[in-house]
Amino acid sequence: QVQLVESGGGLVQAGGSLRLSCTASERIFSIDVMGWYRQAPGKQRELVARITSDGITNYADSVKGRFTISRDHAKNTVYLQMNSLKPEDTAVYYCSLTRTLFTYWGQGTQVTVSS
Repeated sequence: QVQLVESGGGLVQAGGSLRLSCTASERIFSIDVMGWYRQAPGKQRELVARITSDGITNYADSVKGRFTISRDHAKNTVYLQMNSLKPEDTAVYYCSLTRTLFTYWGQGTQVTVSS
């Protein structure tokens, strides 16, 4: 059972930056796809960004050019650098690890962007 622990959320003004971190309780394998999702109140959870072990990334259109996902294999950690934050980025952000057909989730970290 992989455990994922997120950190780095908080309150920031519009235009500001935050960096989220997610550390896995065990070694991340080359087949694992790491990702960040978010869920705003009253909305469904949506993909923000994901990254393969080869460094291939995908981003939601709403965050392209502002957010960057990266991973550190040695630290079993994935990061989400968020710049130029907007009020509409306010949500609970969840880290994910997909291994074959199963996805593990972190507990979530709140990001609030004030206008």
